[in-house]
Amino acid sequence: MAAAAELQKKLESIENTPLDIAIMGESGAGKSSFVNAIRGLHDDDEGAAKTGVKQTTMKRKAYPYPRLQNVTIWDLPGIGTPSFEADKYLNRVKFNNYDFFIIVTATCFTSHHITLARAIHRLGKRFYYVRSKVDIDLRAEQRKRNFNKERTLQEIREDCKENLRKAGETSLWVFLLCSWELTEYDFQLLQETLENELDDQKRHIFILVMPNISAKILEKKKAELQEHIWEVALLSCAIGALPVPGLSLICDVAILIFHMKHYCLAFGLDEESLTRLAKQIDKPVAELKSAIRNSPLASAITKEFILSLLSRSLCGALMVVELILNFVPGLGSLAGGGISFATTYYMLQSFLDDTAEDAQNILTKALEPRAEESIKQHQDRLYMPIENQTHLSQPCQNL
Repeated sequence: MAAAAELQKKLESIENTPLDIAIMGESGAGKSSFVNAIRGLHDDDEGAAKTGVKQTTMKRKAYPYPRLQNVTIWDLPGIGTPSFEADKYLNRVKFNNYDFFIIVTATCFTSHHITLARAIHRLGKRFYYVRSKVDIDLRAEQRKRNFNKERTLQEIREDCKENLRKAGETSLWVFLLCSWELTEYDFQLLQETLENELDDQKRHIFILVMPNISAKILEKKKAELQEHIWEVALLSCAIGALPVPGLSLICDVAILIFHMKHYCLAFGLDEESLTRLAKQIDKPVAELKSAIRNSPLASAITKEFILSLLSRSLCGALMVVELILNFVPGLGSLAGGGISFATTYYMLQSFLDDTAEDAQNILTKALEPRAEESIKQHQDRLYMPIENQTHLSQPCQNL
């Protein structure tokens, strides 16, 4: 019992580790949109941080992550406004409460940003500079004949670094982002940087809350969850070794329900996540669900579902043997622990493989262009006015 209690305590500590991320910057820099984006929400979704052209964040506000309530994104009041006073600001937003800080600007970094960064450094915590809304800069530059996307991005990055150098800043890591195009620019680099600098438990939580925007993120989530399967199986083993008939089966079913639901939520295989994603990409939710081939949604994982899985596999037969052997002193404990470990490990590993594969299927489906849009674009080209088709005939002229 003591061993089981200790294992349970360790697993709960891993999953319930608090992670507090502070987003700060001047008003209008896109802080609130960034808060929404990393939570997988649009600005007009229910529970999203309020955005607008006016200053909307007057005091710090907590935004729990939708599927893990121990993870909180903090939208801090804007800096650089007439009402901003650096010394009072630090105390007002309770600087000591956060694990790391992301300092956001939509233009260039100023003395206000540097002052805050130095205060964070004195506290012994990490901060990261983010240059937001780079998509707007790129669209403006596209009007020029010699436009080059990579060169423009490098110019923006170097301009930010130069401003930091002039202000005496030594940390020159600047990440270029657009809140609505997280697969573009430096979001992946920012994510990997944060992963490398967090401790093991906070890194585990951070990876699980990342939006499912790439196959790489899905692979990392699977690896994190897989790493702890043996600990869950060991907990099952400790309980299975107790010579109490029926206890092992009851506890194993409860363990499987909890962790299978956890896997589904981490990969977005739940009704709320799929509905939100369908709205964001403007596709029917039924189309996304059609990509799910192996696993159920989180809400469908019940005691009946687990018992059904067990009955269709060798694991179920083994658990019946375990139940019988529990009436044999000594032998029951030895066999029960081993059978519980093997059953839990196999069931969770198999389910994790299925959910990870389905999450990849959904991502692929989400990235597919809508058929009607492709047809419309084709029709638009067919019925384009003659004067606008000059570029189409250019190759023939060259020949």
